[in-house]
Amino acid sequence: MKLISQSEEIEDTIAIDGRELFDKGLCRIMAGPCAVESREQILFVAEKLADMGIKIFRAGAFKPRTNPYAFQGSQGQGLKWLEEVRHTYGMKIITETSDITNFDEVASVADIVQIGAKAMYDRSVLNAAGKLNKPVLMKRHFGATVDELFKMADYITLAGNRQIMFCERGIRTFETSSRFTLDLCGAAVIKQKTKAPLILDPSHSMGYSFGVPDVAKACAAFGCEGILIEVHHNPKEALCDREQALDLEEFAELYKTIKDIGKAVGKAVE
Repeated sequence: MKLISQSEEIEDTIAIDGRELFDKGLCRIMAGPCAVESREQILFVAEKLADMGIKIFRAGAFKPRTNPYAFQGSQGQGLKWLEEVRHTYGMKIITETSDITNFDEVASVADIVQIGAKAMYDRSVLNAAGKLNKPVLMKRHFGATVDELFKMADYITLAGNRQIMFCERGIRTFETSSRFTLDLCGAAVIKQKTKAPLILDPSHSMGYSFGVPDVAKACAAFGCEGILIEVHHNPKEALCDREQALDLEEFAELYKTIKDIGKAVGKAVE
């Protein structure tokens, strides 16, 4: 049986408020810290990124951490600060739902609802996402095949939402020198078998800031429709995933290079 997610019914462009933000001619950079830590932090980073031309701000208010003692995000208060980012700087917001208990709260604020890798198999989240009239970014679980990613996406499309973006964020392999392994072979399959925008995540796949720029450049050369990059004003003091965050200067330099790469592969980078 042909998957809904592989059919012509899935959308190949993603529009927010009537404006197309993801299509085959664009590579959209989504940048920001891993977690919303404080109002001062989030507004400061957003201001700097907005000045660079970034139009989509990424940050998690709810953080589904493996370690129960780790920072779990600023949660509802963090969503209010993300709303302030949108109103102050005109940026669109992508933020993650960790489970069904906060899905509605996240969906009421997010312009793009992110379903993280750990929630990829959560049918309650997928069914709720299918009832939304807004885009959903679905991350591939680090232990899932591409076919399993497609099957899980069908829970969303069968419930009525065809505004899906697939995100390759790295899979778990025998390699331990990086956090995960970015599966560009799997990404190529996603590009070939679906019309959905493809988003790549060099920050989570590499896991260490020294390698994120090179992996991000490879992502841009791959011709994807979007790249997620973690940026923090002071990575050493970040409360979540500090090892993989770029500082603002590192990101600014990378952003310029990615734009040049985009030109070479026929993609406008914004």
